[in-house]
Amino acid sequence: MNLSLDYDNTYTRDPVFWDTFIESCNAHGHIVYCVTMRTPAEGVSVIEDLQSKVKEIIFTSRKNKHDVCFAKGISIDVWIDDIPFFVNHDAIA
Repeated sequence: MNLSLDYDNTYTRDPVFWDTFIESCNAHGHIVYCVTMRTPAEGVSVIEDLQSKVKEIIFTSRKNKHDVCFAKGISIDVWIDDIPFFVNHDAIA
């Protein structure tokens, strides 16, 4: 199963919990991606926190998360996000 874990106000709300969750997913053969609306230039903290824990960090640069993942050939089965609206909608500039 492929899971998307949002960073801001999801992972950052309880990193210890999410680290345990990611470890459990990995142990059970699931794949966790961090999919964030941030741009790569805004991603230093995301990379520091998650680079060694998740399969890939995907920066959508304010584009909707579903389409960015689809364009990369990644099909997400479960989206974990504090604002699920952005799974299918771009952020307003």
